[in-house]
Amino acid sequence: MAQNRFRYGAWRDGPDPLAPPYDVRGAVDEVGERVLAGDNLRDALRDLLRRGPRDGRGLDDLEARARRMRREALRRGNLDGAVTRAQQLLDQALAAERDELRGRDDDDSRFNEAVLDNLPRSTSQAVQELSDYNWASDEARATYQQILDGLRREVVEQRFAGMKDALQGRDPATDARVSEMVGDLNDLLAKHARGEDTDDAFQQFMSKHGEFFPENPENIDELVDSLARRAAAAERLMRSLSPQQREELSQLMDQALGDGPLRGQLGELTDNLRALRPELNWNRGERMRGNEDLGYGDATAALGELGELDDLLEQLGQEHPGATLDDVDVEAVERQLGRSAADDVRRLRELERELRRQGWVTRDDDGLTLSPKALRRLGRTALAQVFSDLSGKKRGTHDLRDAGAAGDLIGSSRRWQFGDEQPLDVVRTIGNAVRRRAGGGVGTLPVRLEPEDFEVAETERRASAVVALCVDLSYSMFADDRWGPMKQTALALSHLVATQFPQDSLQIIGFGKYAMTLSQGELAAIEPDMVQGTNLQHALKLAGRHLRRHPGAEPVVLVVTDGEPTAHLEDDGQAYFNWPTLPETVQLTVHEVDLLTRYGATLNVFMLGEDPGLRRFVDAVAKRSGGRVFSPDVSELGRYVVDDYVRSRRGKR
Repeated sequence: MAQNRFRYGAWRDGPDPLAPPYDVRGAVDEVGERVLAGDNLRDALRDLLRRGPRDGRGLDDLEARARRMRREALRRGNLDGAVTRAQQLLDQALAAERDELRGRDDDDSRFNEAVLDNLPRSTSQAVQELSDYNWASDEARATYQQILDGLRREVVEQRFAGMKDALQGRDPATDARVSEMVGDLNDLLAKHARGEDTDDAFQQFMSKHGEFFPENPENIDELVDSLARRAAAAERLMRSLSPQQREELSQLMDQALGDGPLRGQLGELTDNLRALRPELNWNRGERMRGNEDLGYGDATAALGELGELDDLLEQLGQEHPGATLDDVDVEAVERQLGRSAADDVRRLRELERELRRQGWVTRDDDGLTLSPKALRRLGRTALAQVFSDLSGKKRGTHDLRDAGAAGDLIGSSRRWQFGDEQPLDVVRTIGNAVRRRAGGGVGTLPVRLEPEDFEVAETERRASAVVALCVDLSYSMFADDRWGPMKQTALALSHLVATQFPQDSLQIIGFGKYAMTLSQGELAAIEPDMVQGTNLQHALKLAGRHLRRHPGAEPVVLVVTDGEPTAHLEDDGQAYFNWPTLPETVQLTVHEVDLLTRYGATLNVFMLGEDPGLRRFVDAVAKRSGGRVFSPDVSELGRYVVDDYVRSRRGKR
């Protein structure tokens, strides 16, 4: 029995089937790390796809490769090669004809020499004048005929990929078939432009003329896309030439196509395709340089490649509103950049889809943003980092998902539903299982639980603390590298309240020239503003409103800032800024402090930096409110704020 032999090598047919998928959670954590470091949320999400996840290739790598290939394509050759080649063939024909005429001794030969000597300098005009010339040299006649026959063949081949074998020489029957096909194509495109149903007409057209379209388009849109790209490349070639070269080539093409219907039909085809695909670069010229003179077919092919690379660069740039990776033409990526690049796009697409399918990101008008699920994970990460710095102090478990356990049991229960985090009512759950089995005539032992048996104990949540965290959003926080720690602190505290103390009510208030309440998502996505102003008065006003909505809870106000107040609200609600700080700004801010103090709130300030004016202000505030002032290092801000919250919610100190 012959032994089987196996050979192993690199996988060459598509994506590596053994390659691990992207770690979706790891990708979310990568974004989270950047957000907690102070980076912009949308930039972090965008860079995830642009740079690729860790150890991956992203859109930036693909875009760089496309730009490099575009530069190489621009150095491929000269676009005026069609005119240059026609001139070379004409020179060869004239040289062969003169050699033949010199060997003859008759008046007709002398006359023909005079005709050749007085030809126009323009190649196209010379070719036109020689159209009725009676060539003495068979070699010269054949060479001259190559000028028009070759250009005609290249023009039609450039438009229709299946014409290469059909256009050898001038065959009236072939010309008639080509003309009929182009006429039928124009009729089909006209119907499509009018919005008529062209499915049957397209199938009939392909059955009749499919030999001219080896790419085998499956529908009329694919047919239009293919033809429009080719026609746009031809138009771009004309736009890339100098006016004189453009005139020369245009006249040569007219002569090559002759006086039959084909010339007009191709012009009509260009107009139809331009109307159907106006977004293509029809009017853009290119400046190509190189040692090689490119003929008409090679020049249009090069420009078609440049056009496709331009489209790819736009798709890979993802700059247009609502851009997604689904906009990237994977087939074009594979044609231009290779199979591995196409696989990279597919994997990035899968990553984006998985992020959305698993609920980690959502898409709005401005692009991708983190979902509530991802924000909870981000908050959990922030909180874990904070608690890892708590100097060995034992705080117990803080990463709890049991939201209902913090409330008081009220004696009732209800059926469990997916997503419930309340504690199970074990007695009722087992009782349901026993009754279900007994009702079915089955022995009650052993007890087998089904999802419908589970019940959860209902709880009543009572707010025990109402917390206002006021965070400074002034530009100095960003400039002095305090933006990331500020975000980490707020997200950590938000997650702590939601998981460990869900009976508490937390409101995050950001303040710059104006103050505003912020959700977790808004906080993660917020960017620094160049507008000057630190309006602590407005922030404390919003904090007071939040406290008064929960009159039975312990009021806690925490302020994180790096500068004394420099703005306040006027009677008309407009913010007024001035530097240095005005006495009026200080008075109005202190008034809000007094209101909070009378309400029973203790205001603790976390002072970042050593500004003397800020130190004097916060010391005065602490004395009036009975609060405390902390001066943590920016890296320890989260630990200070979270630790102070845990202490303060147990009662006044």
